[in-house]
Amino acid sequence: MEGAFLRFSGVPAEVLLDNAKALVEHHDAVTREVRFNARLHAFARYWGFTPRACAPYRARTKGKDERGVAYVKKNAIAGRRFESWAAFEAHLDRWTREIADQREHGTTGVAPAERFAAEADALRPLAGRAPFGRLRDLVRKVQADCAIDLDTNSYSVPWRLIGESVQVVVLAGRVIIRHAGRVVADHSQCQGRRQRIVDRAHLRRFLNDALIFHQAGLLGATVLTGNVRDFDYLNQLVPSVPVIFYRPVTDLRPQG
Repeated sequence: MEGAFLRFSGVPAEVLLDNAKALVEHHDAVTREVRFNARLHAFARYWGFTPRACAPYRARTKGKDERGVAYVKKNAIAGRRFESWAAFEAHLDRWTREIADQREHGTTGVAPAERFAAEADALRPLAGRAPFGRLRDLVRKVQADCAIDLDTNSYSVPWRLIGESVQVVVLAGRVIIRHAGRVVADHSQCQGRRQRIVDRAHLRRFLNDALIFHQAGLLGATVLTGNVRDFDYLNQLVPSVPVIFYRPVTDLRPQG
């Protein structure tokens, strides 16, 4: 896909994809709910396009793509031998430029080269962007301070995931954290060391829920656990919301 962007010197706003397992983790045929692979999400974000999956069990969605593959196999490859892979690629490049792009297309009635010249301005320029590069795909456990550790820094995660394992994708200056296939946090990658990168909303919801429990009279519930000092920094991060630390109280029950 990246090779196509480079060849056409631009990126489309949307890319229609097959439901290959390497790209699509789940696609409900009824609700059309789609969950893309984390690597594809990172790739799409990096290049700035919206991925869209073909409708399951509906061949017409990508029928033209399949016919294009058959055209290349029969017209450009069948009956030919090549001394090397480089010779094969050179042949395909010449065939595309001199034959495929110059023929009258069966659907549009216009030569592909002519059609592309009219539509090229709709592509977003590459603007010298470097190739996608190497993606880091990691697994981390959410610590008691609502964060995961990465390269000596910590990045906040919604508090309900404390103790859970999450997928961490590091790419192009972003730290994308996913749980159960869904993005739960997206941070700019910190270039320093031993820093806390915090989305205040992750902690604000944490404290709001504690207040709700308190107001409901659940005084014996352990909403915040551990040493009080572990949560002192929460007061500094969200000064407008007080930190409530609950100690379990034996035989104390909510009042009716």
